[in-house]
Amino acid sequence: MLLETAGLTKRFGGVTAVNAVDLAVDERTTLGLIGPNGAGKTTLINLISGLLTADEGAIRFAGADISREPAHRLAARGIARTFQGVRVFKGLSVLDNVLIGAHTRLRPDVLPRLAPTRGRTDPADALALLERVGLARARAGALAGELPYGDQRRLEIARALASRPRLLILDEPAAGMNPTESLALRSLMRSLVTDGLTIILIEHDVRLVMGACDRVVVLNFGRKIADGSPAEIQRDPVVREAYLGSEDAA
Repeated sequence: MLLETAGLTKRFGGVTAVNAVDLAVDERTTLGLIGPNGAGKTTLINLISGLLTADEGAIRFAGADISREPAHRLAARGIARTFQGVRVFKGLSVLDNVLIGAHTRLRPDVLPRLAPTRGRTDPADALALLERVGLARARAGALAGELPYGDQRRLEIARALASRPRLLILDEPAAGMNPTESLALRSLMRSLVTDGLTIILIEHDVRLVMGACDRVVVLNFGRKIADGSPAEIQRDPVVREAYLGSEDAA
């Protein structure tokens, strides 16, 4: 088991955004996290990635308790993520955006950083990551802010991969993508899992979730209401009522 949460709870004033959520994520799998707007999905991954601290409950990653660790330490442990809103360094080149993603693997002391470091992402590695996510090498010198929205999404994934994570959290990565681009994203996710990565996917494109994920967890009003295979989730009447709406929705 790579990631586990137990009784994870987060409150904002009188609102309980995440309510006693238990998760178990195996290595080399993709877990889909779905639910209506306001269900607590992003709050949950903010807890897992260290942007928020839980009021109750625990988080374990690779056997270690990370419940109180900040985001930068979790990134160094191997948790990388993208965000619901695009967050690229728009004034830097596409290539430099990817190279920045490798900073979590650099040692803080000065002398080792001045010398070549084994395993550091170099421009050739960064270019390979760009190609892997579907961005042409020819765009490497372009400013990130000049890319179309869908390409900025892909750039965020490449930057996250540059940190060589064990767990990659994707928050609505298909937003702004057309059906062909979404299909390519599904193929990319499958290849990453084959290579040993574990993925948590938040996505409103239910077809993408059902086609890409090994398991799906459904949240509603901060609570986990279902956990199972894509087929089981699509048949679950509680899920239909809370999220999917009808048999044709998936």
